Amino acid sequence: MSNFKTISPEELQKNPFHLIGKEWMLIAASKGDKTNAMTASWGGVGIMWNKPVAYIAIRQTRYTKEFVDASDKLSLNFFGENFRKELAYFGKVSGRDEDKIAKTGMKVSVNDDAPVFDDAETVLVCRKLFAQRYDENSFVDKSLLDTYYGKESQHTFYIVEIEKVLVK
Repeated sequence: MSNFKTISPEELQKNPFHLIGKEWMLIAASKGDKTNAMTASWGGVGIMWNKPVAYIAIRQTRYTKEFVDASDKLSLNFFGENFRKELAYFGKVSGRDEDKIAKTGMKVSVNDDAPVFDDAETVLVCRKLFAQRYDENSFVDKSLLDTYYGKESQHTFYIVEIEKVLVK
């Protein structure tokens, strides 16, 4: 694994609004001996059940969801601007069709049973705590359904405990 230093979640200095909303992230999980990842720009961090947590949303149709559902651990990987092309690729191509990790030449290691991208600048190593599929009856603002879903599948909402943060 590449030059990571472990810090506690409370020591994270980066702005999560910028990290998730602007830099994007790769959500990575393993199933058996295979790892898959997807680009995401929706999520957040906070405190839940007295634990440092992140939350993410994954559409039912995404291949990475199968990996997240099959594992207790996952990682949220954040990269520098020089990896924008690879992140865009991970968001456009399905791991069902090809090995995106091999195709991009990126390297993955394992840290506490979670796949970690060696080229990431910051990684949140996480353990799943909660998963629930969105229910359209739970939307208070019904315009979100038309704006973000239409006929497409909805998301599953995950709350994951941030067990450690890896930084370069």
